[in-house]
Amino acid sequence: MHFKSRSEVRSEKWEVKTVRFLLLILCILFFTSYFLLPACSHAGLIDRVVAFVDDKAITFSEFNDVYEKTRKVKQDISRSDVLNTIINRLLLLKDAEKMKLEGKNDEEILKEYIELKIKAFVRIREEELEDFYKKNEAEFKGRSYEDASEGIEEYLTEMKINEILRKHIEDLRSKAYVKILSYE
Repeated sequence: MHFKSRSEVRSEKWEVKTVRFLLLILCILFFTSYFLLPACSHAGLIDRVVAFVDDKAITFSEFNDVYEKTRKVKQDISRSDVLNTIINRLLLLKDAEKMKLEGKNDEEILKEYIELKIKAFVRIREEELEDFYKKNEAEFKGRSYEDASEGIEEYLTEMKINEILRKHIEDLRSKAYVKILSYE
């Protein structure tokens, strides 16, 4: 009769435990692949990306929500105009984030950003006001220059802000990765 040494018994126990462990792993893999993978293969496409702005993806549902809301205000707006507006907005917000600007919402952040980055540098000279009044005097229907100058200044300030902002956005776009895919 042959007796097994302790090391042989330990070795056999180790082998049994290893075999059981491997069988358990195989069972788990089998059940996972049998029950879970078919469920995953039937999953549909939830959303698709219509554009990238640096590391941010713009999904079709985000784009479409903005497009539908914008169409309620302006029916003749194009899809490309809406997408470009979303892209420009993301670029401005990203630059505002670099400046550590904060606000209750994106609108407040953008307003502060434009105030600090653009409007603070806009100055309208008196000669510009006078020149605009003279060229458009018929539009003021008999109002004096003094009465109209405040409104003219506001109008010219907005025009300059828009011009500078457009150039600023072009500059931001040139420095960013912007990839437009299909948004139809």
